[in-house]
Amino acid sequence: MVTLRALEPDDLEFLFQLENDPELWAASDVLPAPISRHALREYLRHAAASLAEVGQMRLIISANDGQPVGTLDLYDYSALHQRAGVGISVVKSARRQGYAQAALVWLLPYARQQLGLHQLYCTVAASNRASLRLFAKAGFRRVGVRHDWLRENTSTGWANAVELQFILRNDG
Repeated sequence: MVTLRALEPDDLEFLFQLENDPELWAASDVLPAPISRHALREYLRHAAASLAEVGQMRLIISANDGQPVGTLDLYDYSALHQRAGVGISVVKSARRQGYAQAALVWLLPYARQQLGLHQLYCTVAASNRASLRLFAKAGFRRVGVRHDWLRENTSTGWANAVELQFILRNDG
């Protein structure tokens, strides 16, 4: 259903579209602002660095026809604790078509077998029901709530975040 692949220079326009989607900014830990093609070109120049070198890895989620539909990110990698955070972004036109779920199904054995990780985790806005369902369906367990953790455009200005975790056991 999907393939995951390394970033290529040809992904510039796709990343430009994805990174400049204001709907996705709330899920990020960076200040919400547009990003330039120049900055993305520089990012792509260094994207081949390994997870161990830079502490993060971004893969392109591609549909059957090879068209990119999203990204899967591993971040906050710890070699000592053998863990990494995981995030998924899918362009609006490709959401709710199973791409994110298929990417997670691919990621779990890869993270355990090829990357040697013991666990994955993610932080999801409590109001993001689609992402909470996605990670729960993949087997992530809810392990806590961080109150007023995320800055949002709400009446109070703050939102809770749900912490989820997946322990990568040898038996799957």
